[in-house]
Amino acid sequence: MNNRLRYLAATLATGVTLALTAGAPADARPGGVDSQCGKYICVMTAHHNRFVQDITVQTKDGLPGTLRSYWGGFHGPRVVAASHRWPVNYEQANAKLVCGGLERDGRTIEDGICVTI
Repeated sequence: MNNRLRYLAATLATGVTLALTAGAPADARPGGVDSQCGKYICVMTAHHNRFVQDITVQTKDGLPGTLRSYWGGFHGPRVVAASHRWPVNYEQANAKLVCGGLERDGRTIEDGICVTI
């Protein structure tokens, strides 16, 4: 009976390990979330080195506006919201700045708020 429990525990541990690592490549695991705030918005990104999982832009006052995000060759679609998350899930070797911007009533309120990765 004791050997059967050990076998079951080892099988479960292997299954959990595979489930955790199979979702994305090892380099895709976030190294953390970095953020930078301006006067009106905050830009946050989950990344591991140059592999960016997502970019989130959020207004500080909670009011909606036209939000945008960009990083190297990635330019997320403009979204009217108070906060939005763009999934990216790829790597760019020479792209070091993850940025966001806010427009309201056709005017640029804030742009170029960037996180260095």
